[in-house]
Amino acid sequence: MPHGWIILDKPVGLGSTQAVAAVKRNLRQAGYGKKVKVGHGGTLDPLAEGVLPIAIGEATKLCGRMLDASKIYAFTIRFGVETDTLDAEGAVTAHSDHIPSVADVAGVLPRFTGAIEQMPPAYSALKVDGQRAYDLARAGEEVVLKSRAVTIRTLDLAESEADAESVTLVAHVSKGTYIRSLARDIAIALGTVGHVTMLRRLKAGPFRQEQAISLDKLNEIGTGAPLEDVILPLEAGLDDIPALSLDPEAARAVRQGRVIFGLPQGDGLYWARSGAIPVALMELSGGDARVVRGFNLSDVAE
Repeated sequence: MPHGWIILDKPVGLGSTQAVAAVKRNLRQAGYGKKVKVGHGGTLDPLAEGVLPIAIGEATKLCGRMLDASKIYAFTIRFGVETDTLDAEGAVTAHSDHIPSVADVAGVLPRFTGAIEQMPPAYSALKVDGQRAYDLARAGEEVVLKSRAVTIRTLDLAESEADAESVTLVAHVSKGTYIRSLARDIAIALGTVGHVTMLRRLKAGPFRQEQAISLDKLNEIGTGAPLEDVILPLEAGLDDIPALSLDPEAARAVRQGRVIFGLPQGDGLYWARSGAIPVALMELSGGDARVVRGFNLSDVAE
């Protein structure tokens, strides 16, 4: 059974669950059977494109951690028109004749950098009384969502059209940030309205767009192309934390869920390994290491 990551360059129009289904289908066609676990590391709207980490096998145990990771997006705001979905799919709800200059846009960006409060869009997957907000919105019901605290680590002007009717920005954001809401709020701060016409995820956690493969490349797996040409190892999802090397005795103890005492490393989260084999995510505190999540991977050295 394979374990690791396929980083898909998700095309516009494909939902995240459809992307997972495409991976499952190709693995099944490649002879891996129906029991391979597959999950994604952070939803991308159908109208968005770019980096979608898809976990396979034991890597699915890291999906929750990937959901919490920061992301980098490039997005284009078209000024002068707002839609109900805050993107190009929705119905127009407002117009404005005011088109800000590029200098005006650059000048307002510091107001949206750092810790900010954000109102999620009505067309979102958040639940209201047990129902998805987008289902309520599509049914014509008024959707009232609570504001949330998010962090915009960086927000920069990437490029713009000559008349500044549209501008492209690059944002490094915390989990839970809605780019469509960010675009709406930037437009309002500039005395106009706007909506997102392009949204591309450039990075999700440790995964970058340079590592992503096309849907066509994915589909080659189902017709005989080697899986090892596109799958990244499980530990690729742990590149942002240090490794902790274990000797065989300590590795056996960790696999049994036991605490390792007297380690010299500093406090924090580590991924423990036996040779090159990931054993567990571990939290170190005061020299003692406790298992956060174990990986059921065989170690041929044992």
